[in-house]
Amino acid sequence: MDRKIFLSVLGAAILGFFAVLLLMPPTVDDGIDRLPWRIAQDASGRTQVFGFTLGQTTLAEVREVFGETGEINLFQTPDAAQAYSVEAFFEQIYLKRLRADFVITLDVDQSTLSAMHDRGLRISQLASGSKKVKLNPLDAETLARRPIRSIGYLPKARLDPALIEQRFGVPTERLTETKTGIVHWLYPERGLDIGRDPAGHLIIQYVNRDDFARLRAPLE
Repeated sequence: MDRKIFLSVLGAAILGFFAVLLLMPPTVDDGIDRLPWRIAQDASGRTQVFGFTLGQTTLAEVREVFGETGEINLFQTPDAAQAYSVEAFFEQIYLKRLRADFVITLDVDQSTLSAMHDRGLRISQLASGSKKVKLNPLDAETLARRPIRSIGYLPKARLDPALIEQRFGVPTERLTETKTGIVHWLYPERGLDIGRDPAGHLIIQYVNRDDFARLRAPLE
């Protein structure tokens, strides 16, 4: 190959490499063990994972770690007992170089959420029958100070059953959804539910142990 052509190709490759690096989101690697299988309970029995404590860590603290504000929405379901919930969605977060989406559910009482629903700016009907409400900016700002109730972790990597067991241990129970084939690996003492579809995609849910019955109930 002609030397000038070779140098031109090499230069383009180097520039392309650095362009990819600039486009990649920064990874959170602050010395705290934020791996998804590092799960513990504090003295009060609250679940601790990713460096967060469910029922204590606030949305504002999560945002500070992730370096993003996320997208926050209120949801209304046909469930009369728990009609409202509020979630913050974070897309493509890198923790310890593992890429995943996060769904953070906040701990807010129903009466407060009902009032926020009435002040909402826009309501969208979802295919599931639930409704999504775009919040008033003042209400969204208030929610930043609320503690997180649960974490949904959606890793981009696929895991086979052997690796799940290696990383998370043997589950207390396995339940399979008949329609979807999703197998749920249940760890009630750790506040953990790992849902794996036949293709190996995962959704991992973390709750406090007191909330585990609520998490498990729909699976029956």
